[in-house]
Amino acid sequence: MATDPLSPAQQGHPLDVDTLIVGGGQAGLATSYFLSRAGVEHQVLERRAALGGAWQDRWDAFVLNTPNFSLALPGMPYAGAEPDAFMARDGVVDYFRTYAQMIDAPVRTGTDVTRVSASDGGFSVETSDGTWRARNVVLATGAYQIPKLPALAAGLRGSVRQLHTHNYRNPEQLPDGAVLIVGTGQSGGQIAEDLHAVGRQVHLAVSTCPEAPRRYRGKDIFYWLMQLGMHGHEYGVKALSVEQLPSPAARFACNPLVSGADGGHDIHLRDLGRRGMRLHGHLEGADDGELTFTDDLPERLAMVEGGFGQRLRQAIDAYIAAASIDAPPQKVRPPESWLPSEPPQLNLAAEHITSVLWATGYKLDLSFVDIPALDAWSYPRHVRGVTEHPGLYVVGLPWLTGQGSSLVAGVGRDAEYVAGCVAGRRA
Repeated sequence: MATDPLSPAQQGHPLDVDTLIVGGGQAGLATSYFLSRAGVEHQVLERRAALGGAWQDRWDAFVLNTPNFSLALPGMPYAGAEPDAFMARDGVVDYFRTYAQMIDAPVRTGTDVTRVSASDGGFSVETSDGTWRARNVVLATGAYQIPKLPALAAGLRGSVRQLHTHNYRNPEQLPDGAVLIVGTGQSGGQIAEDLHAVGRQVHLAVSTCPEAPRRYRGKDIFYWLMQLGMHGHEYGVKALSVEQLPSPAARFACNPLVSGADGGHDIHLRDLGRRGMRLHGHLEGADDGELTFTDDLPERLAMVEGGFGQRLRQAIDAYIAAASIDAPPQKVRPPESWLPSEPPQLNLAAEHITSVLWATGYKLDLSFVDIPALDAWSYPRHVRGVTEHPGLYVVGLPWLTGQGSSLVAGVGRDAEYVAGCVAGRRA
């Protein structure tokens, strides 16, 4: 991994470079790989002190929810002995650091980009370590900038320990007592199981993230999603392309609820309830220790359980049929009738709840881009990563061009296209 010996601040004047990549995670490194192959001079700026991206913010027991075979950055596919296993947090971080060294990425860590503006036909890029001038800028920050907290968090009494999953590391951070987890996406589901395993009473405020089978028709569910993303268009199956999204908001929808822990398994909310976790509706009010949940848990659970069948299952089945793949039929999970009987109100003290974990996701923050190229969602207006502003590109955001755009296995395709556009613009 290459680094410049002196920073702009140390040199006392702006540094010039053809292309700046903002972000040294999977999108930034994949773009660097293709720019190097095209002979484009570039620099990667990473705000963190070390490489490893947002994976470094995961809790101690975190396990990747996609199999090891999905670790397939350009030029370095997974080559270990366990392609179907699920890598722990530190192994994922090491994978990215090894990749940066392998491709000799020109990375400068500890450099926070604070403003990108147009200047003299190119860009002025202000950072915590001085100013750069660049002909092109590639935004590769990902979508995990600001932990999202609902406004009602302020209504919880100060004696309750509150943490977003961004800051949660292990059960020892939490005082003795029960834990309320707000949100049942992949993070909420995996942490709930971790806390339950060490004997904590867990309450879950159920969101609408869809459940999905860990394995479907003989393969891990992610195998089929990868195949759909890479080859679905060859067979006329485009369910995972951005054009099929029902609205711009769907770009930020949660991923299917599965876990990579313990070798990988399904997570079914009713099963969690039967194991002793307490299931509630959506948390809609908090007033000095009194919590109010929506009284729609049966409908909410039905929505969670039906989400996979509405879109993903149909797309996978269509792809298997169109590609004439010999895949065994899936054993259908019988309809569930078990329901918890929790009241819509809950008193924190009465239930001995001493901690609240907010598994409520992140906000996309590109406010440092001082160029009118973002939509009402702070999402760049673009076509295949090429924004409306000449020389400004984006890679790695959810649903940039398809379902895999923000995933390790899918980011390379968008990065290759954007790098080609950068190289072509230079020519």
